[in-house]
Parts: sequence; structure tokens; C-alpha cells
Amino acid sequence: MTSKSRLRTTMTAPYVVLTSLALGLGACASKVPAPVEQMATSRAAMAQAERAGAGEFAAVELLAAREKLNKAELAMREGRNAEALRFAEQAEADAVLAEAKARSSQSTKAVEDMRQAIETLREEIQRKSR
Repeated sequence: MTSKSRLRTTMTAPYVVLTSLALGLGACASKVPAPVEQMATSRAAMAQAERAGAGEFAAVELLAAREKLNKAELAMREGRNAEALRFAEQAEADAVLAEAKARSSQSTKAVEDMRQAIETLREEIQRKSR
């Protein structure tokens, strides 16, 4: 090895070490924290959907939300926080959809009940007027 190549190796080595350290620190810094807040938000959305009657009117959507929340909890326990966050966000979206569908179905049912009551009153009025 010539003195020039030794000098080049000596000068390059610190840069390689510093670059490796910087990349290593960057990887640690980019680690996704546990999605604790999103999990709480998703659970609250599930509870709201259940109170809105999603179990009766949007069972499929509520089940999808529950399954995704379970997957999020498992992923979080296993330290797969990015995946847990994604599942928790999806669970929240499914729960919000379930709530909206339940409320819509209840409104539709209320309208139908009202129409039926009006029809019954009309029939009663017609019978009395004869």
C-alpha cells in the first residue's frame, strides 16, 4: 500500500463512520411511536357507533371496525406501531361509517313509521266520514 492510498483510507474512514452513525440515528428517530391516542379515538368511535345502534343497523361495518381494532391492538403489543396506527385509523373510519349508517337506517325507519301512522289516520278519518 502506498502512502497516498493509506492517506486516502485514513481520510475516508471517519466519513464512513459518521455517515453510518447518522443513518443509524435517523432510523431510530423515524420509528413510529405507539399509537395510543389513535387507539383511544378508535375505541371512542366504536362506543359511539354502538350507542347509535350500529349493532342492529350496521353490523357488518361494526364488525369490520372491531376486527381492525383487534389487529391494531395486536400489532401495538408486538411493537409494529406503523401497522397498528394504520389499523387503528381504519377501525375509526369503519366505526364512523357504522354510526352514520345506523343513524341513516334509524331515520329511514322513523320516516316509514310516520308514513304508516299517517296512512292509518287517513283510513280512520275516511271510515268516520262515511
